[in-house]
Amino acid sequence: MASVCVIDDQVLLRDSLTQTLTAQEHQVVAFADAQEALLQIRQRPFDIILTDLRMPGMDGVELLREMRRLGLDIPVLLMTAHASIQTAVEAMKLGAFDYIQKPFEADQIGILIERAIRESRMVRENEVMKRTIEDLDLHRVLIGNAPAMKPVLDKIQRVAQSSATVLITGESGTGKELIARAIHAASPRNAASMLACNCAALSPTLLESELFGHEKGAFTGADRLRKGRFELADGGTLLLDEVSEIDTALQAKLLRVLQEREYERVGSSITRRIDVRVIATTNRNLREWSAKARFREDLYYRLSVLPIEVPPLRQRSEDVPLLLDHFVQQTASREGRPRPEFNGDAIQLLCEYGWPGNVRELQNLCERVCVLEAGNTVGPDTIRPLLAGPIQVASAPQPTAASYRDGQLLADAERDLIMKTLRRFNGHRERTATALGIGLRTLGLKIKKWREEGTFEEISARGGNQAVGAGSQPATPQPAVPVLS
Repeated sequence: MASVCVIDDQVLLRDSLTQTLTAQEHQVVAFADAQEALLQIRQRPFDIILTDLRMPGMDGVELLREMRRLGLDIPVLLMTAHASIQTAVEAMKLGAFDYIQKPFEADQIGILIERAIRESRMVRENEVMKRTIEDLDLHRVLIGNAPAMKPVLDKIQRVAQSSATVLITGESGTGKELIARAIHAASPRNAASMLACNCAALSPTLLESELFGHEKGAFTGADRLRKGRFELADGGTLLLDEVSEIDTALQAKLLRVLQEREYERVGSSITRRIDVRVIATTNRNLREWSAKARFREDLYYRLSVLPIEVPPLRQRSEDVPLLLDHFVQQTASREGRPRPEFNGDAIQLLCEYGWPGNVRELQNLCERVCVLEAGNTVGPDTIRPLLAGPIQVASAPQPTAASYRDGQLLADAERDLIMKTLRRFNGHRERTATALGIGLRTLGLKIKKWREEGTFEEISARGGNQAVGAGSQPATPQPAVPVLS
């Protein structure tokens, strides 16, 4: 039995299909207008869409195109009495499951529907299996040697062995979901499933049903029993992505599940117990939100038993070359193209950039460069038009051809740039870190490391907050940072 959406502007065919499919024990909802049907398709799950090709207003191809734009991955079967090679090719390019010409037999349409549902389920099962296999290796591809990332990598190993709730915070694009999957892969639950739910993508009513499931007849359109994510993830891990967007009324129900490990499906009075490890992610400051009554304070404390904060890429610029190499190699292998090579100036530019989109922005840039510059040597002139924001060191002296030579070690160039910027700001660490787009702690650790190695002469203290040692004990005069050529 499947849930079928039938769309046709001809009432006789629409009614005939409804009767035929109902007799075949399918649940059928019929529409005369594709635009009206799309509203329902976005609100409720269908196993297959059966639509006419030519209709007034939105036609079948336009409906298919809009569904793909919205990310609605439901098999679509197109019907038409005006078959043509052009429309068939267009429909298949958009991902239509099949193309059937009117008139057709009832048995023929029934066989196609069964095949579409069977293949769709196989695809979903393969995706789950693929993600499970990928999970086992995720902890090996967390790229990062920067001091800012070491606490994160250490925490992953420690919290993975626990079943306590984890709250992963950080800006969009920092890789919070990757951290969550690495925790699951390193945990004793890795043999079970890890499911994810995007809390920002669904309305409160649909999210409640998605999380807890519902009984048949629980609300209009609930024509069959549906298991929720908590039930499906029993024994494994459930990722609540963007948990800050959950409606406050639903937050109370979520709190109960986390505290009592039990819940009820929508429309049911039967209490069910579960064993699920919950990992939540958010790019919000939940402590501030709870102070403003936008997020339950008790739920915040329940979620943040084991907090992990993922630093933005601008605070771990040391990792940019490593991430760059990883994404370029990954994309070139996937696309079957020769990998482009970034010269020293291009890498320096990327290290100086503030990355408002974080690691996701860097990955997207690598994919564009791999496609457009396959096999070429990439310089800064190629990179600059692809960057979304300004270079963070614009207020500091810009490197010139005389400053950095081809083949110079990136670490040496980085130290030279930091020394020049420190000198420009009279040794003021906070202003230097802001200009360079790195964290104050990152800058401090670099200076400490270089001083221990004897490769860095700290600028002379100039009193008050202008000194390099501002915020600590008054610094003793040191030789000034040398002027770099």
